[in-house]
Amino acid sequence: MAILFDAEKKIFKLDTASSSYVFAVHDSGRLLHLYYGAYLPDCDMRYLLDRGYFGSFTPDAAGYVGTEFSPDTQPSEYSCNGTGDFRISALQIRNADGNIATDIRYVSHRILSEKPALPGMPSLRDENGDSETLEVTTLDQTTNAEVKLYYTVYKDLPVMTRHAVVTNTSDRTMELERVFSACLDFNTMDYDMVHLYGKWAKERTVTERPLCHGIQSIQSKRGSSSHNHNPFVALKAHGATEENGEVYGVNLIYSGNFSIETEVDCLNATRLLAGINPTDFTWRLEPNESFTAPEAVMVYTDKGLGEMSRIFHRTYMKHLIKSPWRDVERPVLINSWEAAYFDFDDDKLVAFAHEAAKMGVDMLVMDDGWFGHRESDDSSLGDWYVNEKKLKGGLSSLIGRVNAEGLKFGIWYEPEMISPDSDLYRAHPDWCLHVPNRENSPARLQYVLDMTRKDVRDNIFAQMYKVLSENKIDYVKWDFNRNLTEVGSALLPPERQKEVMHRFVLGTYDLMDRFVKAFPNILFENCSGGGGRFDAGMLYYSPQIWCSDNTDAIERLTIQFGTSMCYPISSFGAHVAARPRTSLKTRGNVAMCGTFGYELDPRKLTDDEKAEVKQQIADYRKYHRLVREGDFYRLVSPTENDFYCAWEFVSPDKQEAMMTAVVMRQPETRYCVQRLRGLDPKTYYQDEETGTVYSGAMLMNAGLNLTRDVYEDGTSVTKHFKAVK
Repeated sequence: MAILFDAEKKIFKLDTASSSYVFAVHDSGRLLHLYYGAYLPDCDMRYLLDRGYFGSFTPDAAGYVGTEFSPDTQPSEYSCNGTGDFRISALQIRNADGNIATDIRYVSHRILSEKPALPGMPSLRDENGDSETLEVTTLDQTTNAEVKLYYTVYKDLPVMTRHAVVTNTSDRTMELERVFSACLDFNTMDYDMVHLYGKWAKERTVTERPLCHGIQSIQSKRGSSSHNHNPFVALKAHGATEENGEVYGVNLIYSGNFSIETEVDCLNATRLLAGINPTDFTWRLEPNESFTAPEAVMVYTDKGLGEMSRIFHRTYMKHLIKSPWRDVERPVLINSWEAAYFDFDDDKLVAFAHEAAKMGVDMLVMDDGWFGHRESDDSSLGDWYVNEKKLKGGLSSLIGRVNAEGLKFGIWYEPEMISPDSDLYRAHPDWCLHVPNRENSPARLQYVLDMTRKDVRDNIFAQMYKVLSENKIDYVKWDFNRNLTEVGSALLPPERQKEVMHRFVLGTYDLMDRFVKAFPNILFENCSGGGGRFDAGMLYYSPQIWCSDNTDAIERLTIQFGTSMCYPISSFGAHVAARPRTSLKTRGNVAMCGTFGYELDPRKLTDDEKAEVKQQIADYRKYHRLVREGDFYRLVSPTENDFYCAWEFVSPDKQEAMMTAVVMRQPETRYCVQRLRGLDPKTYYQDEETGTVYSGAMLMNAGLNLTRDVYEDGTSVTKHFKAVK
C-alpha cells in the first residue's frame, strides 16, 4: 500500500514512486509534520519534534501539559491562526462570536482506493486505480468547524496532491478568511525560491532568490493567475542544478487569485503555504455548508529542476489534460490576427486559406473582429452573432469556402467580457462586475461579465452554442483580455461580496465544462492576452494555451523556458510570425517547441519562404510525437547565458532525440560545443542530416561541435538523432 497508518505510534506515511511524506497525531490531537523527501523504509521520526524550550514569550499548547511543546515552534501539518502559532497560517475562521481563534484536532481518517473529484473545480484524475487518497478529519471543538485534509499519492510518479474541505457543523454562521490548500514545514532554510515573474508579452521569466528570515511570497489579486506571477514555486537546495540536487515543486490547479507564501522563523525553519489569496477573500459558511479549496500538486526529486519539470509534464499529460486532443497530432494552424488584425473580410480569409493550403497548413483560425459591428477593440464583446457586412456570405459560406481549400476552420471568442458599446450591455448593464455608486474602470475598452451569475453564463452559452452547433467549427480560441476591477455582483448580499473573485473562477470553470462536454471534438485553446492565464486549471479544459502575445523568436526563448518549469511542451501555443529579427528557420525552430503554427499573411511570402514553410510543416509532422511525449531538457538557459540557448527532446524509450540551439546575440567567441542529456550511454545515435554516428556517452560527455552552425545573431540549428544498431 502507498498509504500506511501506524496506529500505535499514530504516524501516517505516504509513499510515491520515489518519495515519502510523514506526519503524526500528537498526544494533544494536533497534526504535526515530520518529513517530506526521498523514500524512507521507516517512519518514526518523532525525535525531530524536540525543538527546545524557548521561554515565556513562546506559548504552551492549550489543553496540553508539557512545556516542551509550543504551537509556535512545532512543524504543523495544517497551521491555524490565533491559538499560539504566530507564523503564517493555512486556516483562519471568524466564528459567530467575531473572533478568529482557530484550532483543529484529529478525529478520524480513511484511506480511499480512489481519488475524489473536487466539486466544480479541475483536479488531477485517477482513471486506472494507480493512486490512493488519505482523508483526515479534524475538528475545531469550540466552533464545530470540521476540516477534512486530503492527500493523494500516485504509485507511478513521485507526485502527491493536497486540498482541504471545511464544513460548518454548528448551528451558527462562520466566515473563512484564510483556507490554503497545502501547508509544508521544513526544518531548514537552506533553499532557493524559484518562481516565474513577468508582464504582458514577457511572461514567466525564471528567477530565484535565497530564502531569508521573514515572509516572501508571490501572489495575484487580479482575478486570474496573471502575467505577473504564476501559481508555481520550487524550493531547491543551495547548489542544486538542472540535473542534480533536492527540489520541491508546488503548483496550484487554480485560475484565480492565489498566494504562495514562505516564512523562515527564529529556528531557521521554513513554512510554505499555497492556496487562494486571502486578500479580498472571505467565504460565508451557513450551517451544514462546505467550502472546497483548490488542489495543490507537489513534486519532490533529488535529481534537480529538470527532473522536477519532467515529473510535472508527465503528470499533467496523464492525469490532468483530458481533451481527446491530448494524445494526437495537433493541426498546424494559421491565425489571422497578426496577418490582418481587424482588417479582413471573407474574401481575404479565403485568400489566406488558399495560399496556406499549398504549404500544408491544416486549419485557418479567424481571430477577433467577426461579430457584432466590431471593427476595432471598442465594441461588440457579448454580441456573438456574425457581422455579415464583413463576412458577406455569412459564417457558413465562409467555412464552406475554407473547407473547399482543404482547411479546417477555427474561431475566436472572449466569453467573459462585455463592451459598453454592445447590444448585450445596453440590455443588461447590471450583468458586468460593478459596485454601487462607483464608476467602472474600463480596460482595453471593455468590462468583465459577472460570471458568478447563472443567467449570464446561460446567455453566453446559448449565443456561442448557436454558432458552434450550426457551423463546422473545429477549434475555439478562448481569450480573456483584462484584469478584474470594481469586483461586485448585483445578486450577492453585502456580506458575500468578498466571495465574488472565487465565484467568478467557479463560474468560468462551469461555462468551460459545459462547452467541452457539448463539443468534445473541438480543440479549445485558452488565451489571456497571451499567457495571462497559463495555469493548470485552464489545462484541465484546454490541452493548449497561447503562450504569449510576444511572437518574436528571441523573446519567446525566456517565455518558453520559464513555462517549461511546470507545464508540458505540448501545451505551448507557439507560432511562426512575420518578425524580421531572425530568419524564418529560427522562427520555425523556436515554434517547434510547442504546438506549432503560423501568425502571418501567407500571400506575402516569397517562393523560397513558401518552400521553407512547407518543409517546416513536414518536419513538425515527423517529430510532433517526440515533442509531445518526449522528455524535455533545458540545456542552456536564456536567463543564465547572455548569448546562447539550447534545449532537447528525448523519446521515452531513448531511441530518438532532437536538440535545438539558438544564438540570441553574437558571443565573444564562435567556438561552441554542446553536451546532450538523457540518452542511453551505450546506444549509438545517427545524426539524420550528416549520417555521423555517435555513442550516447560521447554526445553527453564530449558533446557536439556547433561552431559552424550557430555563429551570428538569430541563427539556430536543430539536430535529429535516431538510435542505430
